[in-house]
Parts: sequence; C-alpha cells; structure tokens
Amino acid sequence: MRKYFFPYIATILILIVIVACNSQSEPANAKPRIPEEKKFGSIKLKYEDTTQPEFRRMVRRLDSFYAIQSRVGFNGSVLVGYKGKVLYERYYGLANRETGLKLNPNSAVQLASVSKTFTAAAILWLHQQKYLNIDEKVQTYIPQIPYPDVTVRMLLCHRSGIPDYIKWVPSFRKDTKTPMTNADVIAMFAKHRPAMEFRANSRFKYCNSNYAILASIIEEVIGMSYEEFMRKYIFDPLGMKNTFAYNPFKGLPYGNTISYKANWVKEPDMFADGVLGDKGIYSTVEDMYRWDQSFYKNTFLSNETIEMAYGPCSFEKPGIKNYGLGWRMLCYPDGDKIIYHNGWWHGNNTVFYRFIQDNFTIIILGNKYSSSIYRQAPVVYSILKNTDADKGFDTEG
Repeated sequence: MRKYFFPYIATILILIVIVACNSQSEPANAKPRIPEEKKFGSIKLKYEDTTQPEFRRMVRRLDSFYAIQSRVGFNGSVLVGYKGKVLYERYYGLANRETGLKLNPNSAVQLASVSKTFTAAAILWLHQQKYLNIDEKVQTYIPQIPYPDVTVRMLLCHRSGIPDYIKWVPSFRKDTKTPMTNADVIAMFAKHRPAMEFRANSRFKYCNSNYAILASIIEEVIGMSYEEFMRKYIFDPLGMKNTFAYNPFKGLPYGNTISYKANWVKEPDMFADGVLGDKGIYSTVEDMYRWDQSFYKNTFLSNETIEMAYGPCSFEKPGIKNYGLGWRMLCYPDGDKIIYHNGWWHGNNTVFYRFIQDNFTIIILGNKYSSSIYRQAPVVYSILKNTDADKGFDTEG
C-alpha cells in the first residue's frame, strides 16, 4: 500500500503551493498554525452565488489541483457539497480502460468499506423499528456463530474480538479464487470455530467479519437478501438509482467501473468478493451525496438513532479518533465532530467525509489504486476554507 510515492509527493507539492499562497505575509520558514486540540474550523462558505468571482476562483483552484492529481495517477470522481448544494463535481479518467468508457455521473464505483455505513444504518433501522435489539447476543439471531458473549452492538463498533474472515478463511479453503457467500462464511465460523482475538468488548479492533455477520443478521431478521433489502428500503426510496450491492455470480452491470491496480491491470474477483456487508456496494458520488443528505432530513433514520450512531464507543486509547456504530469519527473537546469512512478494496480507494455541524461533505471515489486519494481531502478542505490544510484527517484506507 506504500509502494506508490509519486502521487504522494505530488499531493504534498500542491499542498505546499496552496499554503504558500495563503500565507504570503508570514516568514518563509513559518509552520502552519494548527491548534493543539482542534485541527479544523467551522465551515462557513460564501459560495451560495455561483456567479460570484469567489466561487469561480474556488473552482479554478480545485480544477488545478485535480489536473495535477489526474496526471500522477488519480482516476476517479469527486463531489463537494455544502448545505444540500453541489459546489464541485468532476470526473477524471476511465470507468473501463478496455472499452475506453470514461467516468461519468452514472459510473458506479465499488465503495469498499464505505459500504459499512449502509450495513450499520440498516441494522439501526431494524433496531429503531423493533425488529431486533442491538444489545441482544448475536446468537439470538444466528445461533451458529460460536461466540456467546458477543452482541450486535459489539459488531457495529468493532469490539467483538471475532477474527477477520479474510485472514483466516484461506487456511481452511484451498480455493481462494471462487467467491463465497455470507452463508458460506457463517458455515465456516460454525465448523472451524476460530479463536477470539480478545475478550468481547475489551477493546477496539477493526474487523470485516463483524459486518459480514451483520449482513447475515439483516437477512435472518427481515427474510430477504441483503441485496434486496438495500434496494427496497434504502436505494430506491432515496433515489439512488445507480447504487447496488454487487453479486459476482450475476456479474457487473454494463457501464459500471472496472477495478484496476495502479498499473492498469484488472483486479480479479476472489473468495471474499461474494461476501456483503463489509464491502460490495457500488455507488456514484451523486448517489452518495443523496445518502449523506438523508441523515440531515431523517429520511431513513430518526435523529435519536443517528445520534446513537455518531456516539464514540472506544476509549482505551487517548486522542480524537474513534468509531461509533458504522462510522469513523474525529471527536473534538468542544463537541465538533468529523463523521467519515474511508475504504480500500482491490483497486478501489474511497473517501466519505462529513462535517455534520456545517452540512459540508467531501466524496472521492477511485477505481484505479492510488493511496494519494486519502490525502486529497485535506487539500480540498483547505481550498474551500482558503486556509492551511487540516492535519487531523485520516490519510489511510
């Protein structure tokens, strides 16, 4: 993941240029003035009137930044939204290199772990509607899971201690190329009973098994497939017409993005690609902005449920980084939060940053591997704010 340094250097260079432009009155060796505790400011933008010079300058600066990014390997889509209004939307590169199809508003990208925001929201909706209780044991809904002390909530906040199936399944399954289903994963847990990595609820450890199991809980409780539930209860009602859960047994619908390595070699499906919940949802930046805005309108979840999702759950380590119920977050002492999730699966790198106090959103979806995508959000933030770049962002997938 650290192999490709040129995009990283290019991002740093453009960041230096931006900071220099905004700090001309300071000494050349001055360090960015970043507060000790809080490293981002409130977003109060003046871009309501798109005809104003200030708005056009912002667009030109973002275009200049992304022109450089695309030249050094970025292949993806970008959307910046503020209070329900799209300020910036661009598409750079190819959805399918073999056919020459360019990325466009209908090009759905594999969200990777950003898919977890949908899985968690679905579980919380079922809790809100009293189809399940997140404080019940997982065995209440899936008796085959061999971990009696683990609750649904522990899966949501990655405090279960259950080992990651992506790491241990290959030890018991010789065929690592043919996709598995969620039912296959549950059966392997029941058969092989891999040991817990730590006592349930004793600490945080990010784990894909948690969300694969949550997807199976949705199917058990509601009596329909994860794919169908997402379409019927989330995607269709929110108007997310280009969003779907990937089924490798049916194939990728025509016109959607192919996943590529950094050298444009296609990423093939493998055993984990049939497992949903932890990844597997494809979407566009426009649809993801619809998803983002639904939380402000309480379209799918009530305000009480959303606040529960945004509550930090792990306190073993000091610092502002934490994880709630389906969301990563940066929690500051004054109560401000950045609610976000990054993703990386095969060649797909994804960024979904939400400044909830200000209804400000940055969405970046890439279908050709580039770790520099995670370093773009601070630069976009600095351009919009016309200030020094934020140092509190999570720059890894």
